[in-house]
Amino acid sequence: MVIDAPSDPPKRQRVLVLGATGTIGQASVKSLLKEGHEVVCFIRAKAGVNGKLSLQDWQAKLPGAVFRTGDVTHLNSLTRDGFAGEQFDTILSCLASRTGNPQDAWAIDHAAHMLALKVAQGAGVKHFVLLSAICVQKPLLTFQHAKLAFEDALVKSGMGYAIVRPTAFFKSLCGQIERVRKGKPFLLFGDGQLTACKPISDHDLGNYLAQCVSDPALRNRILPIGGPDPAITPLQQGEYLFALLGKTPRYSHVPVKMMDVIIGTLSFLGRFMPSLANKAELARIGRYYATESMLVWDESQGRYDADATPSTGQDTLWDCYRALVSGKITLERGDHAVF
Repeated sequence: MVIDAPSDPPKRQRVLVLGATGTIGQASVKSLLKEGHEVVCFIRAKAGVNGKLSLQDWQAKLPGAVFRTGDVTHLNSLTRDGFAGEQFDTILSCLASRTGNPQDAWAIDHAAHMLALKVAQGAGVKHFVLLSAICVQKPLLTFQHAKLAFEDALVKSGMGYAIVRPTAFFKSLCGQIERVRKGKPFLLFGDGQLTACKPISDHDLGNYLAQCVSDPALRNRILPIGGPDPAITPLQQGEYLFALLGKTPRYSHVPVKMMDVIIGTLSFLGRFMPSLANKAELARIGRYYATESMLVWDESQGRYDADATPSTGQDTLWDCYRALVSGKITLERGDHAVF
């Protein structure tokens, strides 16, 4: 459908943020506050990794933002506790399923967002900024189909939107630092050059999402985005880590066919044991990320295109590796460590 060109948004907006307690949500809230917006975050009563942090903890962690608690999957709670009869200019969602299993994906990536869209429309919200994922370009997994289903509903809703599809996150690419530090080999799928990505930091992505709130040029668009690095392969990541740690490169190559056997076995057994069906889906997710690049997909050429993948920000993956190795920073990988 055709959407009229939006008028310039107000400089200072009231923004309702969903998914504010994840690392990208936190970065987005900080960027919104820095830009002078009024930010209200709707969170669970016990939020953060393993639900350890209370409302008071989050108020101290992100001073300047208003926090309200409730359940984003329940219409009444979202309406009463989240929107609370107030006016908002924009809703920004960083919500995502924690595991990627089918039930979780359809409940959060689709159904919870559909509720948010419904309540936002009823409350007169004009703009919806959605954090999606670049991997939905080639949907083979349940969570990708769930995300795409909501993206489609949002585009057709008539509400202004910005759908942001980032590439790989730093926290997804730092899981092998400790094993290399301990002298273990760096794990590679195939030859380590099957895939590439343009990693983006939480800070840079948070800034970009905040920009989508206020920049008219980013409205009513689907926006793939990566960080400032050129496209990097897993082999290059390993090479850099070994050099940084002063260790002789050692690699362990995992055949993709081995993953196919594991997936097939778990899928068969999952017909009789639901817990194994979920593990099969996790294995499919792992295989996807091991064999598909997180770059813009050129359908006409049948390939991923690094040059067509936009870049933003200043933080590089190499900066992150150096800071982690030196102990200057730690990364909260949390529920998404599997990715």
